[in-house]
Amino acid sequence: MNLQRPNANDTTRTANRSKSVVPMSGLCSRCIDSCTGNCEVFKASFRSRELIYPGPFGEITAGGDKNYPVDYSHLNIQGYALGAKGLPEGVIANSDTALFPAVNTETEYGWDRRVKMRLPIFTGALGSTEIARKNWEHFAVGAALTGITLVCGENVCGIDPRLELDSHGKIISAPDMDRRIEVYRRYHNNYGEILVQMNVEDTRLGVAEYIIQKHGLDTIELKWGQGAKCIGGEIKVNSLERALELQRRGYIITPDPSHPLSQASFRDGSLKEFERHSRLVFIDEESFYTEVERLRNLGFKRITLKTGAYSLRELAMAIKWGAEAQIDLLTIDGAGGGTGMSPWRMMEEWGIPSLYLHSAAYDFCRRLANKGERVPDIAFGGGFSSEDGVFKALALGAPFTKAVCMGRALMIPGMVGKNITQWLNEGKLPNTVSQFGSTPEEIFICYEEVKDLVGADEMKNIPLGAVGIYSYAEKIRVGLQQLMAGARCFSIPAISRSDLMSLTEECAKVTGIPYLMNAYRDEAMEIIDGRHNGLDEDYILGSLVSCIGTSRRFRTYE
Repeated sequence: MNLQRPNANDTTRTANRSKSVVPMSGLCSRCIDSCTGNCEVFKASFRSRELIYPGPFGEITAGGDKNYPVDYSHLNIQGYALGAKGLPEGVIANSDTALFPAVNTETEYGWDRRVKMRLPIFTGALGSTEIARKNWEHFAVGAALTGITLVCGENVCGIDPRLELDSHGKIISAPDMDRRIEVYRRYHNNYGEILVQMNVEDTRLGVAEYIIQKHGLDTIELKWGQGAKCIGGEIKVNSLERALELQRRGYIITPDPSHPLSQASFRDGSLKEFERHSRLVFIDEESFYTEVERLRNLGFKRITLKTGAYSLRELAMAIKWGAEAQIDLLTIDGAGGGTGMSPWRMMEEWGIPSLYLHSAAYDFCRRLANKGERVPDIAFGGGFSSEDGVFKALALGAPFTKAVCMGRALMIPGMVGKNITQWLNEGKLPNTVSQFGSTPEEIFICYEEVKDLVGADEMKNIPLGAVGIYSYAEKIRVGLQQLMAGARCFSIPAISRSDLMSLTEECAKVTGIPYLMNAYRDEAMEIIDGRHNGLDEDYILGSLVSCIGTSRRFRTYE
């Protein structure tokens, strides 16, 4: 039973009084005149627009919890006892060579100048939200040590209190952007990269020109949207002066801080925060090609694109135009993910959910490839947090999908490590942590691995949040190795759609992945009927096997 209640959620710090709730409205079936709360309608009666957003801002991330008809949990991973795919050339598969620790989890993306990562995961865009700013050292160092790409999100320059602009409104100095890039680069070691995301305001401020001239970054990302919301980036500010400053820089600020009524409400104390919004993106084909070419002419070696849970039309545009422009990576972010700040009801009720969007993306990529067109490398995002989800995403989009974009799942370990530092300093370790020890060396199982990477002298400069991210990523790596070994896939390119099965016929209809009672049934019947005596390994092997439609046959992808 779906227990979701549209008028009460922990993200908005609201709750129904009654156990009986109208499913559609979320209102208590018996609403009492003297009720003291605290449903969303009750709280919005005096806090109004504050109830649009999860809170408190800057201290939380939020993720949609709507229960969709079909999601990634409706797929299961196949396991085999025959053959192996993706072993190094010349290695004969047997019980002594095909060991799960031998599974290679490295991946790469890019049109020509490719980027390698030790794991097929990377961070979602960590931009101008307070949660990203104050935890940046943990996130950036952790990503660099792990060997994965870090995406620095939109509006970082635009909200920097120390930002300096010239007379044309272009960036002269952006200290916070400088800090973010330098922290990652300090521990970068050939795997992954830092790339900066750019929206409408960033383009107007000259972010691309600034980061290529001052830092010589190789990659920049254009942003059409994300899965958590269908409007631009948002933050809150709790100062009237700060709100006016951002308004002067060209941002949309609500309520209008220059309006006398807003200023009066702020002085009264009822208005506690202003909202800063980015402008909506508007796309057209020629402008997209022109912008990609402009960025290349500035010196960027790679151009990537992030798009969200828009309609299938916009998805097709991103894939087709990305192919024509030869972009290096297209990240497709489905609804049901998370963010530092998105309107809560929008996060719950807007956009195409991840599994549906990603299934359509595979279909569109396959259609273009079958016509001889090369599509960009693809990354899927939208609610992933564990190794099974990574495997399923790579398999569903194979051979086009190279990695999974993770938002909150890669932020949480950074925050946990940071908090463990504080708890240690205060002598207030909770039992959930203290049961493993009272020093970082005892608590973090990967502490010595990180120290070996950076050296004993440098270890004192590594924030524990970075150790947390490294530890979490190591869990993903080993877990992925085990799943891949069970599916006899010993490298990322060896993962294919035939390594999945649908648990329901509805899932099979959406994804094109066969219902589990149909998957491999023809092969099974050949064995049962004696028409295939002893399967040849070549029958199973091949790194790019693609499941076609909902049929029970498989073919090698061309």
